[in-house]
Amino acid sequence: MLLVCLIWAANQIVSRLVVTNLGIPPIFYSLARSIAIAALLLPMLRPIPRNVGLMIAVGVLLGGGGFALNFIGLEFATPSTVAVVLQLSVPMATILSIIILGERIRWKRGLGIALSFGGVIILLWDPHTMGMSFGLIFTAASALSSALGAIFLKKIAPVHPLRVQAWGSLGAVPLLAVLSAAVEHHPIDAAIGAGWPFVAAIAASALIVSIFSHTMYYRLVQKYEANQVVSLMLLHSVMTIVLGVLITGDAFTPRMLVGGAITLVGVFIIAVRSGNQPGSAGLIATVEQP
Repeated sequence: MLLVCLIWAANQIVSRLVVTNLGIPPIFYSLARSIAIAALLLPMLRPIPRNVGLMIAVGVLLGGGGFALNFIGLEFATPSTVAVVLQLSVPMATILSIIILGERIRWKRGLGIALSFGGVIILLWDPHTMGMSFGLIFTAASALSSALGAIFLKKIAPVHPLRVQAWGSLGAVPLLAVLSAAVEHHPIDAAIGAGWPFVAAIAASALIVSIFSHTMYYRLVQKYEANQVVSLMLLHSVMTIVLGVLITGDAFTPRMLVGGAITLVGVFIIAVRSGNQPGSAGLIATVEQP
């Protein structure tokens, strides 16, 4: 699990460098990543499942669509703050499970939800502009995408995670292609100009981040209690903060310390309480971290 968290943290740093230093448009970056994953997982597309539409929707929410929103966030916000805000997927999934699946929560999980959102609001609010951080709003949307994907995944489980990634990546390609063509300027020229570093980033994202680390994550969820796995997953945020400070020069401000700490405490409470309640653990554990 430590290796998985380190891979996810490193991916946030690499993604930040791709969309800023290399100048790759974020939606196009997600498109290229989706094409690579679909090509690598081509054998997983057969046989065609009966609920292929739902599987594509889940895959797009957890994969290409959610990653595109995350990459947009990374273009305007630091990896450190993005990593913390992404943890909103856990309380969001809990709230959606109440609305859609009819689950009930007690006061401790309710407290965790309140703390999670309170901490993220501290991070989102920019006192210099007296408004919300533009990049972190897209990051919060990415967290919501992951939470929705987790809810719908509950309806098609059990299913092999690679099949979800294969169909989701394939389904995301036309959507991301249209969006990139509509709002991004000369993405192919940017990719050609970036050269081999861009190719290496795509290969690492597809092979190491998506196929290897997420397969390992699902196996850990199957083998151990979900509250243990999800609690350890919080190390992803801590590792990203450390790497962000060391590599991309992220500023570790008192506001970030307070907001991040409150958020992670809230997510920890939700994870522990969810793991002790039947029906909830699997839902929380399926939330994917970009």
